Amino acid sequence: MFKQLGLIGCGLMGGSFALAMKQAGLVDRVIGYSKSPSTTEKAKQLGVIDQVAESALLAVSGADVVLLAVPVAATESTFKAIRHLVSPGTLFMDVGSTKRDVVDAARRALKDRIGAFVPAHPIAGKELSGVQHADAQLYREQQVILTPLPQTRPELVEKARALWGALGARVRVMTPEAHDAAFAAVSHFPHLLAFAYFTGILQQEEAEEFLRLAGPGFRDFTRIAASDPAMWRDVLIANREEILKQSEFFRGALGVLEQTLRDCEGDALEALVRGVSEARSHWRMGSGRPR
Repeated sequence: MFKQLGLIGCGLMGGSFALAMKQAGLVDRVIGYSKSPSTTEKAKQLGVIDQVAESALLAVSGADVVLLAVPVAATESTFKAIRHLVSPGTLFMDVGSTKRDVVDAARRALKDRIGAFVPAHPIAGKELSGVQHADAQLYREQQVILTPLPQTRPELVEKARALWGALGARVRVMTPEAHDAAFAAVSHFPHLLAFAYFTGILQQEEAEEFLRLAGPGFRDFTRIAASDPAMWRDVLIANREEILKQSEFFRGALGVLEQTLRDCEGDALEALVRGVSEARSHWRMGSGRPR
């Protein structure tokens, strides 16, 4: 049980975390701050936060748990703004989709106070952003990755694990490097691919007619192309090295399929598709390599 949550960033992710803590009876009071005053006012009206803070520092004051739900590019400046109130007894977490850059920013800004920070990445979200879409159930049955540093206080790692677990999440611990490599493959590059694919459609003269004819498959495949532009700009740039590695694997696989089409090798094409189809059929979310 926590006395006060200091929420910095009252959008979808932060708002959902606050609502989930409230619904689970894990916090007495939520103090929220966002750069946009209208966002915090709306969060208060919706019952996401109990009190509006005039600054990030005031949101942290008196809190025993703090969540940074800001764009990854804003992590360092946020930590610099609150550094004087970062104490060993308070749990500090973020929700950033990349971790190496967040960890580096925290090291630069927090210096000897880095032990209070438990980097976190909840694998959850919606294509719709904003506190009005906050959902207390957003993290239930979803994975949350913790990437603690050698300096991170072990008791705070356990506290973070217990907190996310109490919200219904499944918690895993990884290194920041392993995290960024994995999520380049299963999240970041797929978003880049969705953006590129939809762009390719829009560049054609017949785009409007094509889109009018599109069905459920197209809808499902392109859903993530509607994701928040500012957030994904930061994520793609921050993890560009790992994403570009994934692009090479994709180009190789696409090249094989393209050459098979050029050669009209029906049997070879069917074999390639069958192998992928069977692998995908056996895969379940949360499992590893298909058997």
